[in-house]
Amino acid sequence: MAVHHLALAIRDVEATHRFYTEAMGFELARVEAVPTEAPGGWAKHLFYDTGEGMIAFWDLHDETLPDFDPAISTGQGLPVWINHIAFRARDEDDLRTCIDRWLSFGIDVTELDHGWCRSVYATDPNGILVEWCMDTQPLTADDRAEALRALHDPAPTPKDAPAPTFHLVKDFAPAGG
Repeated sequence: MAVHHLALAIRDVEATHRFYTEAMGFELARVEAVPTEAPGGWAKHLFYDTGEGMIAFWDLHDETLPDFDPAISTGQGLPVWINHIAFRARDEDDLRTCIDRWLSFGIDVTELDHGWCRSVYATDPNGILVEWCMDTQPLTADDRAEALRALHDPAPTPKDAPAPTFHLVKDFAPAGG
């Protein structure tokens, strides 16, 4: 069963809109303005079509809500890589397009080859780590069996972290440029 959408609270609606339309290539599909529980409070629920579902954001205007940090990891005292959002890149060309879109938007990109998938990472205006991930091999019955074994291993042996590749804006030359 597919996820319909993931909804997150944000601080800067304009920067978020620009990032998710221009840097991510998503289309704003719907905005719902709704009252909040506080008298006079309101919120906008922004829905962006990702091509395989939606991601949504809450633009909150309610003075009774507590102050919050929208960063889903660092806002809770965790490293940025813990809680993150990963979107599917279909193939090598799609992944390259994603990298180039981020670079042309002025965002440095980190790439990791995990062995079974390749991922590229950037941070959105809310401090949320965003990932494009491309599967490089299908997961097998052996992978699933190993996953169950590792799940119940009380002291797993960590594998070495993959070496990152950095794609820097300063080194980026747009196609045709």
